Amino acid sequence: MSDNKHILKRSRALGIEPGFLGYNKKSRRNPSNSNRKVSEYGLQLREKQKTKFIYGVQEKQFRKYFEMANNAKGKTGDNLLQLLESRLDNVVYRLGYASTRRQARMLVTHAAFEVNGQKVDVPSFLVKAGDVISVRESKKDNGAIKAAVETEAARPVPAWLEKDADKLSGKVIRLAAREDIDLPVEEHLIVELYSR
Repeated sequence: MSDNKHILKRSRALGIEPGFLGYNKKSRRNPSNSNRKVSEYGLQLREKQKTKFIYGVQEKQFRKYFEMANNAKGKTGDNLLQLLESRLDNVVYRLGYASTRRQARMLVTHAAFEVNGQKVDVPSFLVKAGDVISVRESKKDNGAIKAAVETEAARPVPAWLEKDADKLSGKVIRLAAREDIDLPVEEHLIVELYSR
């Protein structure tokens, strides 16, 4: 099965519109098993799986983010989403320098970006307010980045980021707040799951 087919199938199973993953294919089916009664645990588990899938994070790392979120001030669920949004691969995607988070992860791994002038090749690198993310000089002719810049030009950049399309860079004005995050995730269910 091709990668895209697998992603579309998985997003359907989790009830996520592919658009939230950067894929513009509309799902023609209803979310799977919508008429089957799901237990409370089942709902909580699905929210966690959905969130992990959207951000492309493995279980061990996701649990680490949850613990960080739980130990921080404020609502654990909001903190968790803020941490996930602060990942460098997500920021690259949000700025429109990659068509999907998956592509952003690959570009970061191949050292296409720098943060505050320093090469960073770790997708899970967490940005902070004030950080400047730029396409590295040697990667400005990268075909995937060029294509993303053209096709994603109309995609709105969230309010917590500032994009300079001419310089192929962006700045983190502040960390994402819950109202900035447009994903169909009920984070309180994840908190309940881990609090069992």
